[in-house]
Amino acid sequence: MVSLWSSKQNGDGVDGQADERTGEEAPPPRSSGDYRSPEADERTRLLPAQPRPPPNDGYLDPDDPAVSPYNLWSVRFLRWLTVLFFLVTFVWWVLLLVSIFVSPPGMHSRGSGFFDFSYTTLTLGNLFVALLFYTNPSRAMRISSAIIATLLLIDVILISAVTKVRFEEGWVGLASVIWATIMAIWCLFVDRIVAWGKREEEERLTGRPETRRTLAEWIGVFLATVILIIYIVIVILMTGTLILRARDASLPMAGERYFVDGDKYQVHLACVGNVTESHGKREPTVLLEAGEYPSEYDFEHWAYNSYRNGSISRYCYWDRPGYAWSDNAPSPHSAGMSSDALSEALARAGEEGPWIAVGAGVGTITSRIFAARHPHDVVGIMLIDPYHEDLLHRLSSPGRGFVLWGWGVLSPLGIERLGGAMFKGRTRQDRVYGRNAYQSGKFIKAQLQENLVADSLSKNEVVSARAIQSQSVPVVVVSSGIKVKTDSEWEKKQEDLSKLTKNLVAWDSVKKAPHQVWKTYDGRQTMEKDLKLLVAAAAKVKTG
Repeated sequence: MVSLWSSKQNGDGVDGQADERTGEEAPPPRSSGDYRSPEADERTRLLPAQPRPPPNDGYLDPDDPAVSPYNLWSVRFLRWLTVLFFLVTFVWWVLLLVSIFVSPPGMHSRGSGFFDFSYTTLTLGNLFVALLFYTNPSRAMRISSAIIATLLLIDVILISAVTKVRFEEGWVGLASVIWATIMAIWCLFVDRIVAWGKREEEERLTGRPETRRTLAEWIGVFLATVILIIYIVIVILMTGTLILRARDASLPMAGERYFVDGDKYQVHLACVGNVTESHGKREPTVLLEAGEYPSEYDFEHWAYNSYRNGSISRYCYWDRPGYAWSDNAPSPHSAGMSSDALSEALARAGEEGPWIAVGAGVGTITSRIFAARHPHDVVGIMLIDPYHEDLLHRLSSPGRGFVLWGWGVLSPLGIERLGGAMFKGRTRQDRVYGRNAYQSGKFIKAQLQENLVADSLSKNEVVSARAIQSQSVPVVVVSSGIKVKTDSEWEKKQEDLSKLTKNLVAWDSVKKAPHQVWKTYDGRQTMEKDLKLLVAAAAKVKTG
């Protein structure tokens, strides 16, 4: 027993010797030189054992929330400054929005005001994108911001270099575009600083800059880039519109522009023919007041033909504020204010009566107010398919006003104007006073101003004018046969206006003639015939 225990302790058991506890034959002992691996069984590891993780080196995981550029005071400070600039821009945006409808003291621009508003809206959008994607900077955003800043700088140069455009935009417009340029550069600078701060914090906290982006970050970069590309397209269109305005500013005009309303804006006035006398009396001058389009858009052509035919000896025409070569007036602006502006322009031009007031469409409201306020100078009134004061609500509907405001906001893009110039051969004349004049921001602003007060201020002024109108003044009314036939209310109001005074010379309704009666041959013939009758009747009116 002792020898057996001893041999087991020393590992010297004999090959084939049985185990005393199990009675089974024990396996032969492995020699020191036998390095064969044991046979694999169900407990054998299929993969090699993984090494233990290295000891903690003190760095954070790149996805740890603590890895943020906000750790740097400079990044936080720039963000707060961006928020401040956003709030300042928003206040300025609100002021510009209000000034379209009611001009604050000192903030009136002689242009439409829509360019100022659009530049400020663009600035708000630029700053909003910078704040929304503040901690997700990208090279695409920086390149886009640089392009926007460059285009805006070109706009600054255009507005500053072209005298007429600079006067129309005024300090408000120039300040708006300069601020938009500075903010575009600021967004570029901030994005670059945040990118630097992000890299610095990643190197400090994780040991290396992070080159990966999460799905959310890629989506943010994509959205920001798409929005900025849209901004680039917007600025390109606005720059193209400014180039057109600079070109249109060189279009020569007949007559002169005169400051009115305390030198706040200028209106265009021109006269054709010489002052003549007959039988010791000065012959009356026809004073044209256009309707829904500028006087130069074929209405003045009819007057010129009448002058050439000898039906009249002299005529003057002007552009209401916002039309053709005239600046926009401060808001609100009523028909009575237009009448006062005309009176002041005539006085500054040295023009004196007697006058025969000839108005068309909505312009007849201004003509009637002018005639009532100058009872000693107006010796005849001719109304061409006139608006009645009871129908002014058609011009002042809220829906029409909202549409006009919407078109005004879009007008700086100049999509129609640019398309017409590039693909349809539209000329400067078309854009300033012709068939495309309605696309101008100034024209839209003038229409919006008429809409806002047509059924309130303007109506009150023309009702008062009718009450004080001299009853001896001869009157001629020429109506559109189409409108009279299709609109019974319009026909009744035309008849009422034929009773404006007790001296009706003629009331004619031209068949197949549209609202702009002079666009048909019969309309022009009837208008000239009735104008001759009115001149003859005006010669019998005593002035002074």
